[in-house]
Amino acid sequence: MSNVAVLGAGIVGSAAAWDLVRRGHAVTIADVAAPLEVADSLGAAAAAVDATDRSSLGWFLDQQDLVVSAVPYALGMGVARAAVAAHTHYLDFGGNPSMVARQLTLDGDARDAGVALVPDCGLAPGMANVLAVGAVEALGDGPIDEVRLRVGALPAAPAGALQYQLAFNPAGLINEYAEPCEILTGGVYATVEPLLGTERVDWEGWGPLEAFHTAGGSSSLPRMWEGRVAELDYKTLRFPGHGHVFRSMLEVGLFDETPQPGTGVAPRTVLLEALLTHLPTGADDVVLVRVWATATRGGKTRTIGYEMVDRHDGRFSALARTTAFPATALADEILAGRVTPGARTMDGAIGADALTQGMKPVGIAVAKY
Repeated sequence: MSNVAVLGAGIVGSAAAWDLVRRGHAVTIADVAAPLEVADSLGAAAAAVDATDRSSLGWFLDQQDLVVSAVPYALGMGVARAAVAAHTHYLDFGGNPSMVARQLTLDGDARDAGVALVPDCGLAPGMANVLAVGAVEALGDGPIDEVRLRVGALPAAPAGALQYQLAFNPAGLINEYAEPCEILTGGVYATVEPLLGTERVDWEGWGPLEAFHTAGGSSSLPRMWEGRVAELDYKTLRFPGHGHVFRSMLEVGLFDETPQPGTGVAPRTVLLEALLTHLPTGADDVVLVRVWATATRGGKTRTIGYEMVDRHDGRFSALARTTAFPATALADEILAGRVTPGARTMDGAIGADALTQGMKPVGIAVAKY
């Protein structure tokens, strides 16, 4: 039995702790205030740990074999450094390309410490990227025409102009909608603006949907495949019209983080408070994933892809499930000694077959075509 910690007792952290307990680990879920009620409901222990306090964090991690970090991405470098110093394997849910790039510079330190350090272990970045690698590998050696990732977390019964509900802190949502989006075009790495490139997506039972560029979801893939893959992009799925509304907010400055003269308040602060106050939460949701790669060999074009539909299971939302459970499946691989030490994103730490098998016990079914 391994000692495993989860930092952050929110929706995703709680789901991760539940599955790690189910997998037979001794789990401690930690937050600034010890989450006693949450831990008791999950069959875990509780601890009070401030992730910004180096001494408190270091002491706690010294007692753990692996930590899953579900704290805000801005704390990712500090927690990753503390984990390496404690010789503790580290996973997080990533999503911010700049932070992930910094964490990957710890590769040498992680190797020396004998630990795996793996950011970007959620839904996208995370599971979707692992599936993309699986699709490319199935096509064999040689150039790839295109890799496409289409992922969305949607309310099962959309309402309102945005046709959306909050499933996690809106700060993460706006981060995805505000930052440059990494792609490959003509085989060359590039970035494009978020909330553009809108396309129609037909999906039986849920369509028509729209997909548009958002940040973070492509993770390490554009850099890894530059020169081999001609076209690659990651787009978020939403109900039609959603992207246009948020693009309008971006263009009039509502994503700006600069405090304004006179008020001292940043527009983004006001926007986040409005989203928290007015968007619905807690209703049934669905997560849709469609990832595919295409290659031409000997004059014939072949496509390999994966598709997944996941629903709220009565305990956890579909988004919490599909964010947390890829990481917990990887945690088992690491603790079993099947992942070599070093820093890498999830697509370099686990294969598509191992991940899909690891998620089957929690009912996440991925179809390959």
